[in-house]
Amino acid sequence: MHQILSNKYSSIFRAFCILTTLLITLVMLTACNSKTVDQEDTSANAMEALTVNNAEEKDIYPLTVTDELGNEITLTTKPTKIFAPVMEDSLLAIGVKPIVQWSNGVKPQLYLQNQLNDVPEISFASGPPSAEAILAYQPDLIILHNANYAEKGVYDKYAKIAPTYVFKNAPSDLNNSIKILGQLVNEPKKAEQALQRYREKVDAAKTKLTAVEGKKVALMRFNAKGMFFMNDDYFGGYVLTHELGFEQSNLVKSGAFEVSLEILPELDADYIFLINDGNLGDEYLTELKESSIWQSTAAVKNNQVFETSGDYWLNGGIQAQGEVIEDVLEFLAP
Repeated sequence: MHQILSNKYSSIFRAFCILTTLLITLVMLTACNSKTVDQEDTSANAMEALTVNNAEEKDIYPLTVTDELGNEITLTTKPTKIFAPVMEDSLLAIGVKPIVQWSNGVKPQLYLQNQLNDVPEISFASGPPSAEAILAYQPDLIILHNANYAEKGVYDKYAKIAPTYVFKNAPSDLNNSIKILGQLVNEPKKAEQALQRYREKVDAAKTKLTAVEGKKVALMRFNAKGMFFMNDDYFGGYVLTHELGFEQSNLVKSGAFEVSLEILPELDADYIFLINDGNLGDEYLTELKESSIWQSTAAVKNNQVFETSGDYWLNGGIQAQGEVIEDVLEFLAP
């Protein structure tokens, strides 16, 4: 009887062991299969994303576009050596570094030098550089930010070097010019992201500046030639009115662009911004400040005059305009 029970329990134990082993094996196989499926899914997704990204670059070129002056250009491949004087700011915003940067003959755009300090300069002191000077850098795309740069045969000479795209006036329509740059270098998403960040900065600034919305402003530039009013078509003036909601002084609206002490009594600005271009206008700025007429203007009496020497006030790129906004917030909503 004992032997029978022993055999019975032995058989049950063996069956239990076999069942346990089968269950463990089944679990391990299921886990392995699941892991394999996950790996296959992940690999497939990664490959699909890579294929899409590669397809984006391959599909866009050759790219044929017409610039704002009606010139048709064709890019056979994605440009990597770009010459875009005064548009370095916007290029950097979409992750592209130019092969050479604009200079006034004395200095480049100083506010960009933390990103362009290793990029050679080319002088525009006497106007657009010669075709020979540009050819030395072997660009595969030339972008001119203003139609004036394309005059007097310059476009024809540059177009022989590389496809040349001309804006009528890129700084006056930052949204459009950034998108076009993104199209030319096949970085549309980066262009949209840069514009979105800028719009968020503008919106946040306007929220802080609601108390001054609609107030009148005047922007005065000082350089070696004298002192001048700047209108709101471009640069810092564009930011103040078109982005932040200020009104342009009636004096400037009427077309007064050269500042003279005699017309200062007509200046109806609530806020005045003074831009000393690289401190080249020290003489004229001092003359203005010592004038009794200047001292009698409402903005001066109300301590609503603000000075800057930042060269970004005289540039129309996305970073420049962002820094102008930061200055205005520091002046008016610290």
